Order: sequence, then structure tokens, then C-alpha cells
Amino acid sequence: MGLDVVVLAAGKGTRMRSSQPKVLHSLAGRPLLHHVLETASCLTGARIHVVVGHAADAVQAASTGYEVNWVSQSEQLGTGHAVQQALDALDPKGHTLVLYGDVPLLSRASIEALLAVAHQEALGVLTVDLERPQGYGRIVRDQQGQIAAIVEERDATAAQRELTEVNTGIMAMPTARLRCWLEGLRSDNSQNEYYLTDIVALACAEGTPVRSVFAASPEEVQGINDRLQLGTLERHLQLQVAQELMLSGVSILDPARFDLRGVLDCDPDVVIDVNCVFEGTVSLGEGVYIGPNTWIRNSSIAAGARIEAQSIVDGALVGPGAVVGPFARLRPGTELGPNTRIGNFVETKKARLGVGAKANHLSYLGDVEIGPGVNVGAGTITCNYDGQSKHQTQIEEGAFIGSNTALVAPVRVGARATVAAGSVITHNVPADGLGIGRARQRNLPDWKRKAK
Repeated sequence: MGLDVVVLAAGKGTRMRSSQPKVLHSLAGRPLLHHVLETASCLTGARIHVVVGHAADAVQAASTGYEVNWVSQSEQLGTGHAVQQALDALDPKGHTLVLYGDVPLLSRASIEALLAVAHQEALGVLTVDLERPQGYGRIVRDQQGQIAAIVEERDATAAQRELTEVNTGIMAMPTARLRCWLEGLRSDNSQNEYYLTDIVALACAEGTPVRSVFAASPEEVQGINDRLQLGTLERHLQLQVAQELMLSGVSILDPARFDLRGVLDCDPDVVIDVNCVFEGTVSLGEGVYIGPNTWIRNSSIAAGARIEAQSIVDGALVGPGAVVGPFARLRPGTELGPNTRIGNFVETKKARLGVGAKANHLSYLGDVEIGPGVNVGAGTITCNYDGQSKHQTQIEEGAFIGSNTALVAPVRVGARATVAAGSVITHNVPADGLGIGRARQRNLPDWKRKAK
């Protein structure tokens, strides 16, 4: 029998106080909805249906990488009404799992436990016990301890509000029974909405078993209603990721000041200092050191390399034993060979440096091939853009580039050549030669400075 997953994502999220749909707000670098879709996609044979309403076009445009059947809910008349919109697309002989686009951390283990209950031809309800259950529907049990109903807080009595077991809204059930229960929903409540939770009472009335599965933690089923909750869940998730990395052999000097917004693959003995941010796909080889306040995106850093404090590494390949920073910026297309050195206030873009090449201070190296053993002096600039097109600079093995040099591309500096400090180089410099491109100095011994 088939499995249909219905994800409710139609709400506006008024308490977020944002023009952006709530389900597109970011958690660990990805929209809330994408976390849910990733988990649902791991379920064998699952067909995913996402119910959208507010800003539906934006939600769909942001989620093109997922195989999803989009379902429109033009009027937001409650969770029961939202599921009704998807009914025609569901396999009547299968089972349905209801998830929420703003509950991003639900585990696959909890889902599978819930599905196991539903496959026993029962209604499965995921619950959690909270010290402060304000805002949640309460689980009401009968004298035998069986679930009898779920009462929304706004409709609950004073006694019911004292209950601490609450409904997460996440349910699984046979689809044929779901169809019957949805037809029996009524909107005679304080919100005039069709609550999905009311199907519990309908199931009990007809004798269908209602079985609960407890979530492993409150954070797993935490829904996001405002930015405070989003920030709290962000720190919870980041701490979980940091702890997993530390148990795998990574030293994170302060797990509370670590941020991963993508995928981070680390070999043993990596050291990550405080306030580091990793985005996209990043790999760190054995013994890599990442200094404080560093931002790294879509990059690979080989064994033994060091990224010193306050550096940016974006779309770069850093070779073994290389040193970058402090205060360096590697832009996309940068490839640093083994034991290279990019120092403070050096920016690179589409720059390839051979073994042992170095640029220690205050330089811009763009669209350049730098051979092994080259020394680039402070203040060097590759003038790669003529206002219309980018051009290439080549600096061959063992060349020495003096400080405050401008290399006007396209240009080549030959192997072991020297460029004198302060030069503007507009023509190729031959191998073993000296390139000088500066005006002759004149001294005026009797010159007087103007008086004020």
C-alpha cells in the first residue's frame, strides 16, 4: 500500500512580522519547509503533497529541487480544511502522514514509529509532554488511559489546560478512514475553522483505535511561530551538529559559537575556533585549523592547512599545508597549491598559486596563474579588467614581484624574472630578466613648500 505525505504550508505566519512566507524563513541555512521535505523524501515510496496558500508562487519557486505535488488552499479555514484540499490526490488504499512546513526537526525515527501504528489500521498521533504547554492542544485521555480527544487551548476548560501532554498535530492513518473523518468535521468552535485534531473524537466514536507515539524531545516537534522560537531552535540544532562533530574527532573550541548552514565534512583533528560560519558544502582535511570569526563557503581545505582569524574563503581549493590570513579573502576560482601563503588583506579571484608561492600583504590577485616559488610583494595588483573584458596574468616559476607593482593584463612575467618595486608592467618580462616600469626620480634641492 502507498504512502502519501501531506505537508501543510499554507499559513502566512503573522507573528513572524515578515513579508516572506513563514515556511521560507531559514534554519541552519535552509528554509523551514526544505527541512521537512528532506525528511519526507527519505521515506520509502512516499508521494509528497504540499498544501500552499499565502505567497504560494514564492514557496513553489523556492522549492523546485523537490518532487512535490502542489495543492492550493485558497482560503485558510483550518488544518482539516487544508488536508481536504489534497484528498483527491491520495491513494484511497494507502496511508496518509500529515506533517507541517514549520516543524523542521522531526526525526525519521519518530515518523516511522507513527507509521507503524497507522499500519495497524489505527489513527497514530504524535504527542509530547511539555512543562509549559501554552498554545498547544491538550491530549484528553479516558479512564483506561486511551486518547479520547484533542482539545485546542482556546476551546479547553480550565482543568484541561492543566494537562501537559500535548498534540503536535502530526498524525498518520489509513487514507480511507481519513476521508470519512474529514467529511464529519464541523467548524463550530471559537475560530470557525475545521480542525484536523477533531478526527480523534470521530475515530473514538466509531471504535477505531487511537494510539499515541511520544516524540523523543520537545525540540523535535517544535513549530515555528515567531522569530524568537526560530532563534531558539537554531541554537539547539547548531549545538546538536557541533556535538556530533566533536564526537567524531573535531575540536570545536566553543560549541555555542558555531554555525553550519549546509554540509561540513571533517577529517580527524580539525580545530575550529569561535564564531566560524560554514555555508554550502565544505570539507576540512586532517589537522586543519580554522581561526576565529572565519566564514567559509563551498570550499575544500586540505590536510594541515591553516585559515587564520577574520578570513573569508568562498568557492576555493586550499592545498595541504597552505596558510591563509589573517584578514584574507579567497573568492571563487581560487586554487592554492601545497604550502602556499596568502597573508593579511590579500584578495584573490580565479587565482591559481603553485607550490610554495606567497603573497603576504595587501594585494589583489585576480585572473592570474602564479607558478611555484613566486614571491608577490605588498601592494601588488593584477589589473585584469579593462572596463569591458577580463584578461589573464601569468607569473612563472620563481619570479619575484616587487612591492607596489601593477601588472596590466594580459601580461606574462617569465620564470625567475624580477619586477622592480613601484612598476607598472604593460609588456611581458622575459625569463631571468628585470622589468622596470616607473618614471625616473627627480630631486629639487632648493624647492620651498608653500606657506599657509
